[in-house]
Parts: sequence; C-alpha cells; structure tokens
Amino acid sequence: MQTQTGFSELEYAARKKLTRRDRFPAQIEAATPWAKLVAVIEPHYPKGSRGRLPIGVLLHFPKSI
Repeated sequence: MQTQTGFSELEYAARKKLTRRDRFPAQIEAATPWAKLVAVIEPHYPKGSRGRLPIGVLLHFPKSI
C-alpha cells in the first residue's frame, strides 16, 4: 500500500545541500573496515542451527550504526 507524500517529504527530497545526518552514514561506511570487523565477529555470530535463522553479519551491522 502506497502512502501519500507529505509536503515536508517533498521539500526534503528537493533540497540540494547535504545535512550532517545525510553525510554521517557515508563517512562511517568509508571509515569502517567492514572486512576486518566481520572477520572478528563472524566466529561468535549465531550459526542458526536451532530456532530462527540469523540474518547475515554484513546485513546486520551496517544498519545498526
């Protein structure tokens, strides 16, 4: 179901200047060595042998920042 777009959403979409909130995820992505971080975390991450299957390490951690 598609919702109606509000005036604030349209105004925000048309804005050209990037805010700190918009720049922060890109800076974190550039500064974080994801391959090294995943190599450290993956041995301790749930394997999914019982219960609900876990989501992947790479899918989970960049979203949680």
